Amino acid sequence: MPDFDMPMIAPQLQPDPSACNFDLDAALNSVVSLQSKVPENAYTAHVLGTERAGHGVVIGEKGLILTIGYLVVEAETIWLVDHSGAAVPGHVAGYDHETGFGLVQALGHTSAPAIPLGSAADLFEGDPIVVAGHGGRTGAIAGQVEEKREFAGYWEYLLDEAIFTTPAHPFWGGAALIGPQGTLCGIGSLYVQQNPEGGQTYDGNMIVPIDLLGPIIDDLQRFGRPQRPGRPWIGALTAESDNRIVVVSLWDDGPADQAGLQPGDLIVGIDKHPVSTLPELFRSMWALGESGVSVPLSVLRAGQLTDVIISSGNRADFYRTPQVH
Repeated sequence: MPDFDMPMIAPQLQPDPSACNFDLDAALNSVVSLQSKVPENAYTAHVLGTERAGHGVVIGEKGLILTIGYLVVEAETIWLVDHSGAAVPGHVAGYDHETGFGLVQALGHTSAPAIPLGSAADLFEGDPIVVAGHGGRTGAIAGQVEEKREFAGYWEYLLDEAIFTTPAHPFWGGAALIGPQGTLCGIGSLYVQQNPEGGQTYDGNMIVPIDLLGPIIDDLQRFGRPQRPGRPWIGALTAESDNRIVVVSLWDDGPADQAGLQPGDLIVGIDKHPVSTLPELFRSMWALGESGVSVPLSVLRAGQLTDVIISSGNRADFYRTPQVH
């Protein structure tokens, strides 16, 4: 049986039930511990590892659990532990790389109750919230909404409005963002250090809004992925530096790797239009059409401007499909 010990939150950071206008302990009991194992030959293994651990949140009465997708993509083995200490296996019910959500179905009885779904639209800067990992109050932090704004991830990921919370939860993956009414408003994705324009640097968490789940949950449960056209994916990990986009690394044998894009290249344009930020790059690329479309990049390499034309792929097609035993 795997070890499910989680870091304990310092007592002064834990939520106070008397400060909540909902049943705090009932809401915290909806959070389960999640541990997954991924085959060594999985496409994401060299980046995300083969053993992953975090949290999930029960959102359905029959053991349907929402988590952050990187914990379960390509997973063959999943174990879940509820607030009573009972461990049950689970399997991947669905994954969506555009939102970052993953669904897991418990394959045995869990006593964790389903938490009601809320809306990130009801959250405002300064609102009190709880970011909860498994472990009841000792796994939860009382915090606040710091910002709601656009977020671009180097792995070709973009949210029009992510939620940023403080203080930072030390074990954030798949944690529940519980709003002032005791509802699930988002799922923890990242630790971030932010320096807002005109503001003070803070350490916090980036949370994926729960509102993104509604349009895709039926497809995730029925088909394992949303039934919308796939976005063009080139398989490049990029970063912004001095108003330029730098290629940091490439997915092995991905579209960009096959087309000859190289780490250190500076992407300065796409389809003859200049780009200088990750959101500009991603939106311009996705506007070209569905996955499979050619993505013409203008690249500075060793001071020379060159064109790199990439035949894009569908990211989901590169992942292993888990086998349910």
